[in-house]
Amino acid sequence: MDRVKALARIDTYFQTGKFESDLNRRIAFKTESNLPNSVNALQSYLDKEIAPYLSAMGFSCTIYPNPITDAGPFLLAHRIEGADLPTVMTYGHGDVVAGYDDQWKNKMSPWNITKNDNRWYGRGTADNKGQHTINLAALKTVLETRGHLGFNITVLIEMGEERGSPGLKEFCTLHKELMKADVFIASDGPRIQAEKPTIFMGSRGVFNFTLRLDVHSGGHHSGNWGGLLTNPGIVMAHALASMVDRNGKILVEGWRNNEMPNSVREAISKLKVGGNEDDPKINSNWGEPKMTPEERVFASNTFEIRAFETGNPKSPANAIPPNAVAFGHLRYVVGTDVEKLMPLLRAHLDKNNFNDISITKERDPMLATRLNPDHPWAVWIVKSLSKTTGKNIAVMPNLGGSLPNDVFASTLSLPTIWIPHSYAGCSQHAPNEHILETVSRSALRMMTGLWWDLGAEDTPYRRR
Repeated sequence: MDRVKALARIDTYFQTGKFESDLNRRIAFKTESNLPNSVNALQSYLDKEIAPYLSAMGFSCTIYPNPITDAGPFLLAHRIEGADLPTVMTYGHGDVVAGYDDQWKNKMSPWNITKNDNRWYGRGTADNKGQHTINLAALKTVLETRGHLGFNITVLIEMGEERGSPGLKEFCTLHKELMKADVFIASDGPRIQAEKPTIFMGSRGVFNFTLRLDVHSGGHHSGNWGGLLTNPGIVMAHALASMVDRNGKILVEGWRNNEMPNSVREAISKLKVGGNEDDPKINSNWGEPKMTPEERVFASNTFEIRAFETGNPKSPANAIPPNAVAFGHLRYVVGTDVEKLMPLLRAHLDKNNFNDISITKERDPMLATRLNPDHPWAVWIVKSLSKTTGKNIAVMPNLGGSLPNDVFASTLSLPTIWIPHSYAGCSQHAPNEHILETVSRSALRMMTGLWWDLGAEDTPYRRR
């Protein structure tokens, strides 16, 4: 009955507007980490909002500077209840992308919540302030209902995830002893379907790079020089065509990877991508051949051109442009040797006579991670979420996108389980970012039930 009381308490928390109030207060911090002059806002979010909230729950909180110069700080908080209890680590990020203040529909402000039917708009509602607000509120509810959590917990909040988490690996390496745990449980990213409770246990890695070809010192009139000078845009287009065919199949030798364990294949067979109202229409013939759409996005490497420019697209001139540049990236799964990606691409371009095209790695790649769906922690968490929701839980071996999960899975050697509270159509990096009210209410109950079960006397992870 106490579990029922905890779920009723979290329902009241939502119904009385306290969830909206907590989230709205956090949205108001303009923590745009990818913009200059954001340092004060990033620090204030931890100093004035998260640290006081956790301290009131009996956490000891310390805010650390980033080991990387000019990157956002970290908050590390602990609540220790007993050496015989399981320890969980949880995580969130308080930074957001740029607000794009003048681009939101109906002149909405990104810095406070605007509700429209099931949608709650605001920068950070989905990524990630809404998600860690749900998890922390559920913790607080269990504490208020039971009087204690029944487990130990470490909370890490970073303020630079939208910049690629600079300093996160260094910070976790430096303070590894303070982050010892039995399991990592956190929330970010989207559910596979808006109303389908989901967990994922890792993420694909991402390798971002720039291709550039400089041919001339300036543009040259095509009437005088056409047919005599190399056009870098045409050369770059052919180089890209040599890397991927017209249906999205990767042609760079060594870049494809479609191997998957049977447990991963079985889990993916139960998933369905797309089909929601706001989802784009899937091209069933695009990508890795002889794979389902779900296998392509969760279990294979995919190559994308993010941008391609030559000349001046906004004001085209009748001239041969001086250069061409293409921005690409490879999303890749476990089993791909990331150290070989640049050399393999260089060898491919040279083999196809594109020796003059330079390659620049944009930043250190996020590494691919995956936990098998039959891992004991995954099985236990699925059981708890099913008990609360009465639904089957979608189990994704890894997210199709990328998160700094390699830091937790590899550097800290933790089994990692993510429970996302958003959905793919949330516009998380664009104007009009939003969460869904129905998903938020469901997520609050799910996390309350999960934290409750973790602290129960009969949890299999209680040490004897």
